[in-house]
Amino acid sequence: METNIVVLDGYVANSGDLSWDALARLGKLTVYERTAPDEIAERCTDAEIVITNKVVLNADTIAGLPRLRYVGVLATGYNNVDIAACSERGITVCNIPAYSTESVVQTALSLLLELTNNTGGYSQSVRRGDWTACADFSYRLGAITELSGKTAGIYGLGNIGMRMAGVLHALGMKIIAFTTKSADKLPQWVEKVSKEDFFGRADVISLHAPLCADNAGFINADTLRLMRPSALLINTARGGLVDEQALASALSEGRIAGAGLDVLQCEPPHADCPLLSAPNCVITPHVAWQSTEARERLLQICADNVAAFLAGKAINKVNSL
Repeated sequence: METNIVVLDGYVANSGDLSWDALARLGKLTVYERTAPDEIAERCTDAEIVITNKVVLNADTIAGLPRLRYVGVLATGYNNVDIAACSERGITVCNIPAYSTESVVQTALSLLLELTNNTGGYSQSVRRGDWTACADFSYRLGAITELSGKTAGIYGLGNIGMRMAGVLHALGMKIIAFTTKSADKLPQWVEKVSKEDFFGRADVISLHAPLCADNAGFINADTLRLMRPSALLINTARGGLVDEQALASALSEGRIAGAGLDVLQCEPPHADCPLLSAPNCVITPHVAWQSTEARERLLQICADNVAAFLAGKAINKVNSL
């Protein structure tokens, strides 16, 4: 009898430009573009394997799926799945680490360069005719900031954080980190610092840590007060790391110079999200993981995870059974 596999929200990862064939070869596959909370039970009643990207699988939902043996998260972060509830019921949970490292770093760097170089603003200015009407061969819309020689603070030294650190180091930046890793485990060019030094010294802070109870609101009114007025914040990790009202206030009051964000607390954001109208705030709609190459890896690793589980040799498990 074929294994029943259900994908709850496959559209964002694969809107039709890629293939689900690798997963389909492993069982009877049903892919839903989107699934509302009240549709989960009906769609997954007979499912032994459920794949979710952002659909929440809480304890009550999991308890109502008696045939469920495996939850695959179609992402690296798995805070949308109740891991404890799965473990209690002997349900294996696997995620997909490291598939989007290069893509996320590229987006983080693009947000930073947009803040320092205002490429989009200059392009719009030229199209408006400002260069054509200019008395000089060149003009400035504002300060252009050179990154070389400045200090970058990295929070979260996993695959993505270390790669971002390496890229910024290659651009000539000094790298500091607020991390639980011991200093002797870090490259020589990464300096481990205290939280106060991290916020006080950094010209750029880039967030790459997973969201957990201990670091929710890591960027808040208190930590923002420690930052330099010229400092920039980049977040391509999780929106919950940032107190959005505190950041919006800091930007509006000029207490930091700018922010580049690919993630927000609520996605999509509500119309009254304070960051949507904050000055010097560049926002992209959680696209850092979305390169074609990264999504191809995502679907392949998802299938590899399921195949390994069915063979009794689960990989990329996030719970211990």
